[in-house]
Amino acid sequence: MFEKVAILQIAQAMASHAALRQSAISQNIANADTPGYAARDVAPFAETYAATSGGAMRANRPEHMAAQGNARATVSLRSENGSMSPNGNSVSLEDEMVKAVEVKRQHDLALAIYKTSLGVLRSGLGRR
Repeated sequence: MFEKVAILQIAQAMASHAALRQSAISQNIANADTPGYAARDVAPFAETYAATSGGAMRANRPEHMAAQGNARATVSLRSENGSMSPNGNSVSLEDEMVKAVEVKRQHDLALAIYKTSLGVLRSGLGRR
């Protein structure tokens, strides 16, 4: 019954996505002065999760066949048409700081979901 709790898997996927996106943002900030550097980002979590779980069959018991072709979030060049510096760099430190705050909120939300879910499981088991 408690082998695979979907909400915990979603929270874990959200936290992993936030970590990957934070890594891309930190690389953008580190290369803000590198000539010709193109800013990178990760697709939004909703799109990544929908591609992973949308419509495909799920294996919810060990006897079931595993799902094939799990999609994963990857870092790719940012597709936004932003301003580019004279040296060809497309990183905007202001935009990166705003995105860093968004990622922190996403990570905090994943932790809150995880903590609340564990509380519900503990209550169901009669523990506090």
